[in-house]
Amino acid sequence: MTMQTPLRRNAAFDPDVRLMLAFKRGEKAAFEELLRRHFRRVLNFVYRFVGRRDIAEELTHEIFLKVYRSAAGYEPRAAFRTWLLTIAKHLALNELRRRAHDGSSLEAMESTPAGRAPAAPSDPSPPAEEQLIRRERIAAVRAAIDALPENQRLAVILRRYEELSYGEIAAILGTSEKAVKSLLHRAKEHLRRELTPWVEK
Repeated sequence: MTMQTPLRRNAAFDPDVRLMLAFKRGEKAAFEELLRRHFRRVLNFVYRFVGRRDIAEELTHEIFLKVYRSAAGYEPRAAFRTWLLTIAKHLALNELRRRAHDGSSLEAMESTPAGRAPAAPSDPSPPAEEQLIRRERIAAVRAAIDALPENQRLAVILRRYEELSYGEIAAILGTSEKAVKSLLHRAKEHLRRELTPWVEK
């Protein structure tokens, strides 16, 4: 018995794994169902990481194209979502590193309309001053998360927004649960320092 056997057994109960295996057998409708189930989740994950909507949309299409092309060699060694977000992580990291090499930055990305936080609903609307404070607070949180090292930022997004377990995050990041807890602890300390003025407000 190999170490991968328990993973394979657990993955067999994942309905998304069954869909991917059906797609591997040639059932195109199974891929369409996976796309319907996961496209927005992946888009939101990538957007939170790269900070720009147009790039997130482009990367999300690339991610599902990779899933499509990976069908023939697909083996269910983990939950489908874990496998999918691992692919998303790699492509998002590659994009950020490419932009850094080209001289781009998250700060420049955030200066575009696509990178800004969405406006609050217009009706009913809170007072203008309250709206301004809310937007500034969202921007401060975003800037604080963007300032984290890559693995800390990924861990925060996966834990806070994707609500993954330490084990799932460890699988996606290729590390241990203990390391994930350490990453999240350091990230929390950084965010606490950076966002103290907003907490006090």
